[in-house]
Amino acid sequence: MAKRLFITGGTGYLGGALIRLAAGRYEIGASYLSQPPLALQPIAWPPLDVRDPQAVRVALACFRPDLVIHTAFVQYGPDLLAITAHGSGHVATAAADLGARMIHMSSDVIFDGERTGSYTEDDRPDPISAYGAAKAAAEGLVAAAHPAAAIVRTSLIYGFEPIDRQTQFALEIAAGHRTDRLFSDEYRCPIYVDDLAAALLELAERDYAGVLNIAGAERVSRYELGTLIVRALGHDPARIGAGLSADSPTRRPRNCALDSGRARSLLHTRLRGLREVLAERSLP
Repeated sequence: MAKRLFITGGTGYLGGALIRLAAGRYEIGASYLSQPPLALQPIAWPPLDVRDPQAVRVALACFRPDLVIHTAFVQYGPDLLAITAHGSGHVATAAADLGARMIHMSSDVIFDGERTGSYTEDDRPDPISAYGAAKAAAEGLVAAAHPAAAIVRTSLIYGFEPIDRQTQFALEIAAGHRTDRLFSDEYRCPIYVDDLAAALLELAERDYAGVLNIAGAERVSRYELGTLIVRALGHDPARIGAGLSADSPTRRPRNCALDSGRARSLLHTRLRGLREVLAERSLP
């Protein structure tokens, strides 16, 4: 009998990739809140508000998963802490009560970004944004409620089918529909969505507990990310201008590079860098 996988935020970008890759390997349940599924795949689709601990307990108890991958979050707004932080704790508590394996998705923006090198799993969060603070709080709540959970810190997620939000943003600048600039002094380790989803499903079959960095192999600026992908998609990036995060009126973490060496030694899934993904995608 196939194992049962429950994905929170199933209609999100990562959730969709997980469903595609897990189909046929697991019995899948996936939740949504404000974005209902466009197509009714042969999976369970319960609506779920992770702010409600009782609703979380009921949804997971009804599905009885062997594995929970928690991807649901919001990045801003009045419910930032309630959903991104406390909601993660509710999911972790319900998963632990059922004895389910849990993978919680965290972020590289839990750091202040002032380091010159890369952050490892041993580095403590030091957020400077509200979203980073919510993600850092979520890590603590998950670890306390479900000590056996894996807490995955990742970076910007990109992909092509469908195109991700930040790539769409860069395409709109390139087309002259926006006048925004992309920061040339803000660095991340972007990861291809299918690489991340495959790594998470592989990690699900291991008993790793605690923090694990899973990000792309290449450190690039937001400007590099935008221009390289726009060019790879056949568009002219000439209209994309470079800006400085240091000049932003809101303080932002500038270098959130993650060291994913531990994940590369643990997993068989290749965590490719941006240029490698784009080069392989262009092959006939």
